[in-house]
Amino acid sequence: MSTPSNSSQPAKDATENLAENVMSRRGFAQILFTGVGLCYAGVIGYPIYRYLASPIEAEGEAESTAVSQVQLKDADQLSPSTALMFKFGAKPAVLIHHKDGTWSAMEAVCQHLGCTVQYQGDRDIITCACHGGVYDSHTGKNISGPPPRGLVPFTVSVQKGVVVVSKT
Repeated sequence: MSTPSNSSQPAKDATENLAENVMSRRGFAQILFTGVGLCYAGVIGYPIYRYLASPIEAEGEAESTAVSQVQLKDADQLSPSTALMFKFGAKPAVLIHHKDGTWSAMEAVCQHLGCTVQYQGDRDIITCACHGGVYDSHTGKNISGPPPRGLVPFTVSVQKGVVVVSKT
């Protein structure tokens, strides 16, 4: 009795190894759809993260430009119930001449999401159009809306021909 030759055995093993190494259509589709799903989650997730992460800098963080005061020429001619927007360092600020003749100045950056605020002279308030935040125009304190704290106030000194605005 002759034993079967082992010459067909190596050919069979090579075929099985080749079949194991070749990716099936199902495996390829799983990898492809997993990659597409991860990309889709990143495309959707990143804007949501950017929306929820507040752009407001942490308090006490040093500004890149250390400005301590700004001189505004001819700002003393500003009519009552009007405001003047100006730059205090790298940030926008607002100088307000109130009906009663007093002056106030503060950063014009909403404490909620960093939008620029506007002075409404007819109502004597400062508002943020982004999410409805309302601030007191004399002190900068938050009156209503989502802002967690008030605007950063400045000290105002009115002199003939110039208004000096400085950090408190």
